[in-house]
Amino acid sequence: MVNHEVVTPTRSVQTLLQQMQDKFQTMSDQIIGRIDEMSTRIDDLEKNISDLMTQAGLEELEEDIKVTETSGTA
Repeated sequence: MVNHEVVTPTRSVQTLLQQMQDKFQTMSDQIIGRIDEMSTRIDDLEKNISDLMTQAGLEELEEDIKVTETSGTA
């Protein structure tokens, strides 16, 4: 009977620890997934900003060319 009483608390603690480990693993997986998603979004944002800067640079060049052409013919 004494042996059964000792095993029960030990199993309870083991079960509790396993449940905690499972919860932490689930949370870790969710956090890593969210970090990966955030990384992808940041990469997309950087690409969009780069594209906008390139587009703005091209538009500025076109404006400069038009001003130069207008000044040269006037």
